[in-house]
Amino acid sequence: MKCRLIAFSLALMITAGCSRKSKQPRPLQATASGAAIVESSGGKQIGYIGMPLDQPVVVQVNDANGSGVAGTAVYFSGPAGVSFTPAAALTDSSGQVTSTVTLGQQGGLYKLVATTRDSSGKNVELNIEEIALGYQQTVGAQLNAQYCIRCHDPESTPLRVSNMDNLSIKPHPFTEGDTLNKMSDADLVAIISHGGPALNKSPEMPPWGYTLSKSDIAALIYYIRAVPAR
Repeated sequence: MKCRLIAFSLALMITAGCSRKSKQPRPLQATASGAAIVESSGGKQIGYIGMPLDQPVVVQVNDANGSGVAGTAVYFSGPAGVSFTPAAALTDSSGQVTSTVTLGQQGGLYKLVATTRDSSGKNVELNIEEIALGYQQTVGAQLNAQYCIRCHDPESTPLRVSNMDNLSIKPHPFTEGDTLNKMSDADLVAIISHGGPALNKSPEMPPWGYTLSKSDIAALIYYIRAVPAR
């Protein structure tokens, strides 16, 4: 993680963002057309500015019956600085196209578009959302992984066992924007620094004010503000 943080921090200093959308690829010679385009996997990832997403984006073009169609053209586009490998391709025998996405130099929510054409030549689009973390948000992500995620994420991994089920009052996952976006920054500072009782919440939320610096808490809040956009 530390090496990745250094790498994309250097990329941020070298490359400046712009407002133009990504360059459109050359047209492909499609041999078929579909009625709909759907996401198979790869959406709603959290990545880092200037870096490839961990998982590729996979989309599928279907006919009117929901079956995959081979030989249809799919084009990917997005905001400035986003790149796709490939940016355009024909669907395989299962009707799918896989593309590796590298995020731009701006942190925040990225809205990507996968486009195909139906039998009438009309564009059929699929919107895909990803999140890019900037420097402070990435520092917050590292702090989350060290101090918070075990209780605030219900999912266990091979490296971490979730503690959420052991708590009498379940903590809000940081992806729960409906709740966290209603809390002010001052509220988040209070509950992180002084624990749940600071906001009349569960005392099982411990105080971290003696462990985390003010800048650490600020970075963690930057991360919490970024993630609920998922």
